[in-house]
Amino acid sequence: FVVLAALVVGIGIPMIFGDFKLWFGRALIFLVISCPCALVLSVPLTFFSSIGLASKRGILIKGGNYLEKLKDIEAVVFDKTGTLTKGKFKIEKINCSKGFSENEVLEIGKAGEFYSNHPIGKAVLNYKDIKISETDIKDYKEISGKGVSALYKEKNILVGNKKLMEDNNITVENIGEEDGTTVYIALNNEYIGSLHLADEIKNDSSKTLEELKKMNIKTYMLTGDNKKIGESVGEKLGFEKENVFTGLLPQDKVSVLNKIKEKSKGVIFVGDGINDAPVLSLADIGIAMGITGTEVSKDAASMILADDNFATIVKAVATGRNIYANIKNSIR
Repeated sequence: FVVLAALVVGIGIPMIFGDFKLWFGRALIFLVISCPCALVLSVPLTFFSSIGLASKRGILIKGGNYLEKLKDIEAVVFDKTGTLTKGKFKIEKINCSKGFSENEVLEIGKAGEFYSNHPIGKAVLNYKDIKISETDIKDYKEISGKGVSALYKEKNILVGNKKLMEDNNITVENIGEEDGTTVYIALNNEYIGSLHLADEIKNDSSKTLEELKKMNIKTYMLTGDNKKIGESVGEKLGFEKENVFTGLLPQDKVSVLNKIKEKSKGVIFVGDGINDAPVLSLADIGIAMGITGTEVSKDAASMILADDNFATIVKAVATGRNIYANIKNSIR
């Protein structure tokens, strides 16, 4: 029908009214706009080209549906350790209880972190040349969001945060909340010391947060660290105080993210660790770190930053908004 109608416009009408060139051109226009091919091709090709462009910019996107969701983003939620910070911890101070040396405290700490893949655990294991034999470690148990328990040389050890000590009714020395991360260590249910570690903020974190705010996107930070550490990092990065959530276990992060989703049309969560997998899956778009991120976080995420470059988050949101504008133009 379309072809016959085009023949009438291009040949029949000029036979009556003349001006063949004008009507032949109109027949071609009619033929193109009457055919759905232009619409059918333009929309998916816009997605394909945008996914290709994003990959060149270091953003690996798992599907066009995630790219489309980027236009509705109103909030970006960040994990702290390994995401906003470099995740390269180093021990700056070893606190010892009476009767224990620094090497003894460190040895128990290394035994507790022996199987850890967390940046803090790796920093403890790589500090000083104190060898730990795997055969000396038994009944190793990881306590989610708190630390680990095990038998080391037939003695009970606990290595983790202050909550782990409180859960086991172990009184720790009041060393104050230092600007960093503290790992508490207990031997046979007795506190023997702690390790204080520091982490660096990524160079591009502050700039990325500023760019997101210019795009009218709210930013939040979630961390398992104590209030003083979390708020200190949040203040340095420019987060609003009420948008920094501290002392969170993995299930607490899920709860906080659900509350943020209730008041935002679209939410991105950016994380890198095993404990971030549930929130990466729950967010409208989960973004994982390509270099420092764990395999579990990458599987759960809908996008991956290939080079861990934060600036690409801004580019991803801009790409999502541009693609929507291009599709609307194509339909018009």
